[in-house]
Amino acid sequence: MYNLNRIVISDAFLALKDMPSNTFSVGVTSPPYNKGEKDKGWLVDKVKYNGACDAKEEELYQQEQVEVLNELYRVTKPGGSFFYNHKLRWLKGRMIHPFSWVSQSTWVVRQEIIWHRKIAANIRGWRFWQTEERIFWLYKAVGNNLIGEELDSRHAMLSSVWQIPPERKSPHPAPFPIEIPTRCIFSVLNGKPGKVIDPYAGSGTTLVAAKLLGLDWLGIEICEDYIKLAEKRLANIEHERQRFEKEVSLHIIRKTFEERKQNGEWVGRYRKDGDRHKESGNLW
Repeated sequence: MYNLNRIVISDAFLALKDMPSNTFSVGVTSPPYNKGEKDKGWLVDKVKYNGACDAKEEELYQQEQVEVLNELYRVTKPGGSFFYNHKLRWLKGRMIHPFSWVSQSTWVVRQEIIWHRKIAANIRGWRFWQTEERIFWLYKAVGNNLIGEELDSRHAMLSSVWQIPPERKSPHPAPFPIEIPTRCIFSVLNGKPGKVIDPYAGSGTTLVAAKLLGLDWLGIEICEDYIKLAEKRLANIEHERQRFEKEVSLHIIRKTFEERKQNGEWVGRYRKDGDRHKESGNLW
């Protein structure tokens, strides 16, 4: 087993193959999207990864992603979760949805979350501007229980559409904001201990979130330059705390079920028939 709280320089699949099963509680990642680099216009041409090709044959790319996801499934504990960020793409006019290969993996797809980035990288108008990406919440079932444990309401109320602007100040070509891994990890662990993994660690955002949450973590990254960038961030973690704490502060319920009930406010299908015509208040 690799020592925790470090970044392994390696291809994701090869590193995962060497790891013992049932080790991690949760993971978050965003792999290279296979955008095609030079074939996709001037903007995509500028989004290049050091040490990794983002222009593979689509069939090979999807096969590799399934293999990585299956290894992640193996190294995750039963009852554990993995959050996989990707986006819709088009190849010669045909839409490629990441669900097409995510659903081929061993994981139970527990939910598809929409990350509304609020801005689009589109310059031309061949389609309505794409302002969202997908985050797939993947689950490793315990026995035959494919549903898993219920989320604490303070997390669930954030809904399945996450309006979070992208990270803009990073030397990495495609970082996600710290709010994404913070929300994923904090929601499923809910204060419990656990080990966190990111097989495409990039600039280290998932690892920073895990460290701020007081958790052990492990990153895998093939590019030495990005590892240096991530290690610098991890060594100066207080610079990240303000945005981290702002995200954590959103995980709160303003009124409990009992408080709403006592005030005669809306409590969903559990209200009494006599309360049906009472003015309803905010749920949260």
